[in-house]
Amino acid sequence: MAKKKTRPGEAYKEMHTRAQRLEALYNLSNSIREVERRIPIPFDDFLHIAAQDPERIFRDIFQLIYDMVDHYVVEHIDEHDQSENSIGFIGYDCTDLFVTGSDYPFFADRLFANRLMNLIRGFKKGTPHNRIFLFEGPPGSGKSTFLNNFLTRLEEYTHLPEGVMYNTIWRIDTQRLGTLQNLEKIARSAPDETFVKAGQQDQYIDYCCPYQDHPILQIPKPYRRDFLDALIPDEKFKEKLFNSTEYEWVLKDSPCGICTSVYTQLLDSIGDPLEVFGMLYARKAHYNRMFGEGISIFNPGDTPYHKPIVNLTQQNLINQAFKSDEIRYIYSYLANTDNGVYALMDIKDHNIERLKSLHTVISDGVHKVELIEERIKSFFVGLVNPEDKLHYEHIKSFQDRIITVNIPYILDYNTEVGIYFNKFGADIKSSFLPRVLKNFAKIIISSRLEKESATIKKWLVKPQVYAKTADKNFLLLKMNVYTGKIPDWLTEEDFKRFDKQMRKEMVDEAEKEGHKGFSGRQSLNIFNEFYTKFGNSDKLITMDMVVDFFVENKEAFGNEIPQDFINSLHDLYDFNVLQEVKEAIYYYNEEQISKDIQNYLYGINFEMGTTVKCLYTSDVLEISEDFFKTFETLILGAEVTDEQRKLFRKDEQKEYSSRTVAQEIRLKQRVITATDQYKMMFEKYIRNLKKNALVPYIDNENFRRAINEHGTSGYNTFDARLRRDINFLLSNLKKKFGYTEDGAKIIALYVLDKNLIKKYPA
Repeated sequence: MAKKKTRPGEAYKEMHTRAQRLEALYNLSNSIREVERRIPIPFDDFLHIAAQDPERIFRDIFQLIYDMVDHYVVEHIDEHDQSENSIGFIGYDCTDLFVTGSDYPFFADRLFANRLMNLIRGFKKGTPHNRIFLFEGPPGSGKSTFLNNFLTRLEEYTHLPEGVMYNTIWRIDTQRLGTLQNLEKIARSAPDETFVKAGQQDQYIDYCCPYQDHPILQIPKPYRRDFLDALIPDEKFKEKLFNSTEYEWVLKDSPCGICTSVYTQLLDSIGDPLEVFGMLYARKAHYNRMFGEGISIFNPGDTPYHKPIVNLTQQNLINQAFKSDEIRYIYSYLANTDNGVYALMDIKDHNIERLKSLHTVISDGVHKVELIEERIKSFFVGLVNPEDKLHYEHIKSFQDRIITVNIPYILDYNTEVGIYFNKFGADIKSSFLPRVLKNFAKIIISSRLEKESATIKKWLVKPQVYAKTADKNFLLLKMNVYTGKIPDWLTEEDFKRFDKQMRKEMVDEAEKEGHKGFSGRQSLNIFNEFYTKFGNSDKLITMDMVVDFFVENKEAFGNEIPQDFINSLHDLYDFNVLQEVKEAIYYYNEEQISKDIQNYLYGINFEMGTTVKCLYTSDVLEISEDFFKTFETLILGAEVTDEQRKLFRKDEQKEYSSRTVAQEIRLKQRVITATDQYKMMFEKYIRNLKKNALVPYIDNENFRRAINEHGTSGYNTFDARLRRDINFLLSNLKKKFGYTEDGAKIIALYVLDKNLIKKYPA
């Protein structure tokens, strides 16, 4: 078969494509070399780096964790930061720590984020390290997801320049020790090809400390302080280094037994400490949970490993290098997490044994490998269900070594909604009217809260005044506090009583919450069922749909949702949307208010059914009962009767003709806006406008019909002023409260049809 010819253009294209591939491969190679390659650096070079950037270099595992969390977590403002009532209950954005790039995101609500940050801040202050930190929560609270994501982010952080950690490597010069020929013989007979090549081609033995010893620990303790004082030029940092608990380890910790033996043998053999330190190197630490390097995670079913770890080839090389067997190259599996993380996923099965075996290690930092004592300092962490605490609660000496952090079900409805977005897509928000999705989340969270609250009973002076805006157990109030917000429906007296002590007691109460009710998985299943039913139509999801769903499934949900909570939530929703519509229809434009008053004062002098041009504003007025009623109900209030309106109109007309026009305008040459009648009416109008903004439209069928007709050709048949009011209302609902065009119409009609102005009279 004839070989296919390549056209000149195709050949160029192929060459160009290959060049692109090579360039991409070259760039990839450079990136990997810069980030992944861990070339040992001489101790002298390491000291230069340490002198220039001591805060980054002198870190143990606890400082590393603090810096990692500080790197990923964004601290928002404390709403009460400038107030004496601040308790440091801060909003933290943990997205980059637990969500970004995660296959299974974990969502931390404000309560848990503050617990976590309080714990982590303790690491910076020097919290005692001889502790195990247990995160306790009910099944389905996301404990495993939390810890997995936390450790994954820690591993990633150590690969960044900001998270670099260094450990010790000894590069033993066998020629300097006079043992090169013996090592070549051993290397040739060794089964490990790596050592064969090393023995034949290199005069060095590289020994990497299995305990991840920080290189600075190789400076003998008696000389370490003076050495660092001379090395580091930053006086401010040295003040912390020598005096703060955070850096105690730098001056007090000792190197592992193997490194200590290597240093001693080298010093005995060579005699010159400077030459000994010439064989000392530093290398970037490699945290890799897959291989248990720096991070080791144990599941309950993992078989315990108790055998000492040895490397006979390495041991023989060391023995021959020093012509001695005094250096024991032996260590336990705990060495892999020294200055690292030792994690137990659930205290069950084999992990019960592991936890108990850690007692001495955690208490004293000491562990025996055969006859050798190894010192271990790790971040010991575990997960526990409440029912599994019985495995260690009876061990009294263990109790003061355990720090428990609650990780309950989500108690912040904003976070709960964020979980729905993550699972079902953020675009589900467009299917709901504003407030409705959050109210769905509040119903779920109500099942997780305790009904009784001693703090709320002490806090609220007259709880009965909130009968129409809160549930009887004040769970809605509690939910707002847990998000860091204080609702605006509280009385001024109760708002002032919510001082620093009361805030602290409320947040402390949350420690007992979230251990019952709908789990995270159940919540997602319930939402999925709801959204499948209501989310696939063209209609926006309303509060009525949410209420109907939970009422229809009342038996399926059992007693999880507190009695009457949904009704109270519905009432509060009605109260809030009424305020929104009032706010939206209220005219803030003083110029327009002035025009309305001038038009009214002029219009009361004409018969019904006439059309006149206002002398003051030049507006064309259609004199009708609607014209008068709109203005009069705004200025007089919702409860005004037709008779009272007409009497008011008659009195104002008499005042206008006998005094305002006859005396002030004609005799004193005042403009209408300078008259006493206008000024009094303006003041009263402003005072009552927002309060009674909706009153004129409650029984106005034209208003309701016009809203329905908005956006159609029939809309133009309605009165110009009515259209102006409706346009203003719908525009403000969209701009101020996030409604769509359809949503604004739905909520305006909802307020009218439910007659909320009478349910919540101003």
